Amino acid sequence: MSPFPSSASRTPQWHHLRVTVEDGVATVTLARPEKLNALTFGAYADLRDLLAELARERSVRALVLGGEGRGFCSGGDVDEIIGATLAMDTAQLLDFNRMTGQVVRALRECPFPVIAAVHGVAAGAGAVLALAADFRVADPSARFAFLFTKVGLSGGDMGAAYLLPRVVGLGHATRLLMLGEPVRAPEAERIGLISEMTDEGQADARAAELARRLADGPALAYAQTKALLTAELDMPLAAAVEMDAATQALLMNGDDYAEFHAAFTEKRPPKWRGR
Repeated sequence: MSPFPSSASRTPQWHHLRVTVEDGVATVTLARPEKLNALTFGAYADLRDLLAELARERSVRALVLGGEGRGFCSGGDVDEIIGATLAMDTAQLLDFNRMTGQVVRALRECPFPVIAAVHGVAAGAGAVLALAADFRVADPSARFAFLFTKVGLSGGDMGAAYLLPRVVGLGHATRLLMLGEPVRAPEAERIGLISEMTDEGQADARAAELARRLADGPALAYAQTKALLTAELDMPLAAAVEMDAATQALLMNGDDYAEFHAAFTEKRPPKWRGR
């Protein structure tokens, strides 16, 4: 995402999310607890636009995405989205589905690590939002369900058929996307869907701790690592190692690389500047 701003000013208030930014860490909370944080058209659009704004500003170095109340996110709101889409024509449906995909692209392409703090249900689009994060920190109550075939749609929604095999392997991804059955935290950890499982009720706290560690680290190195992980998924080895070489050459000319050497020589912790 380009850091160059448009004429639009920063959005002062988000209607479908609760957003705080403190010392380089953004905390974004899906805040419809009475509906298990079910997503509306507006919530999708807010997530897409918020991620673009934070990427342009370059002030955020890590982001935590969580859900208020009993669960992370139950997916698209049955009444406000599924009911409404039945009345849409093909062009409108294509616009909507492209927008949901833009949210996933924004999560993958933003220049800072994203940590999903998952407790309770992460279903449908909620499961894909967690999947698109760089880290999934979950407590034992977490359960993931890719429910799209359960409503008569393709399991390959919002990039799920692209991302999930790369996280858990084709066999597990086929089972999860085809059958739509829930996966509870212990199995999710076993197959690699969860990055880290916490004690009960500690996902938010652990995600915040990880975000702080990332925000205090070499931000440019993290951003480039994330970019390479995404870009090299479909590259042949020769192209990947060439991209790695070009990236390292650029970073070796950066302040943080020189700072590491100075800190090592002076026997002190590095003071990362993110450049």
